[in-house]
Formats: sequence, structure tokens, C-alpha cells
Amino acid sequence: MSRFLRLVVLLASISMFAASLAWGDVPGNSWDRLTKEEQKSLQPFKEQWPSLSPEKQQKLRRGAEKWGRMTPDERREAQERYKRWQKMSPEQQEKIRKRFSEFRKLPPEEQDRIRSRYRWFRTLPAEQREVLREKWRSMTPDEREILRERLQTMTPEERKKFLLQ
Repeated sequence: MSRFLRLVVLLASISMFAASLAWGDVPGNSWDRLTKEEQKSLQPFKEQWPSLSPEKQQKLRRGAEKWGRMTPDERREAQERYKRWQKMSPEQQEKIRKRFSEFRKLPPEEQDRIRSRYRWFRTLPAEQREVLREKWRSMTPDEREILRERLQTMTPEERKKFLLQ
């Protein structure tokens, strides 16, 4: 989830190519002070560039830089996530923003644990993921809490075996 929301910020510049030079740390650069590579990458924002806040300019520049470091598969995946994000209602988007904010407040170890489990989930075939989602949806809140507690006492291998029953 964390990666998804970080990419949402990045995807504001989805049509951009990589900026190959370091950005520098001078906030609020005028368009003319950008390098040719930066101007090429940020071309979709040329007209509005002067009216953007220095913070927004920096976000866009960092986004373009990250985009340039992505593999074609990562770019394709990011574009798909961005399309799904755009199709969400404002309420759904706000719910995700809140959950992301809560996630960022967790200790780094807990964030790592959640990321690890998410990566494992993503390695499952789509059919298995859907079966697990449906099991989760059919549970009551109390059943979910009991399951959470039970899973925390298991080793990763036991957890995998249990979940895939």
C-alpha cells in the first residue's frame, strides 16, 4: 500500500521521461533555469510551472526522476494503479489516504512486516488471492480479530499453509 500511494504522487507526471541530471535544491526554479532534460521531462507542466508552488515543483521534479529510474514493467504497473485510482470515488480515495497516513505512523518494523506480507500475497495466483479476499469479506469483525491474533503466532510457513487451506 505504501508503494501505491507514493506512486500516486509520482504519477502526476506520468507522461514524463526521466530527468538525467541531479535536481539541485533551489526551490521555485523558473522554467528557464531548468536543464534541457528537465524541460523535456516536465513539458506537460510548462505553462503552469510559474504558478506552481516551490513544493509542487519539487514534487514533480522528484516524480520525474523516480519515473526515469523505473523499469518498463514498473511503469506499466504504476500506470495501471493510477488508472484504478482515478476511477475511485473521492470517498474511496480519502479512505486510502487515511489508511496510508495511519500506516506511516507505524514503527518501521511493523511497516516492513506489512510490506512483506503484501509481497507474499501478490505472489499468489489471482484465483488464490480472490479466495482469500472472499474469506476475509465473509468474516465478522470479531472473527477477523481472532484470525489476526492467530496468524501472529504462526511462522511464515505455517501462516502460508493455513491461509491456502
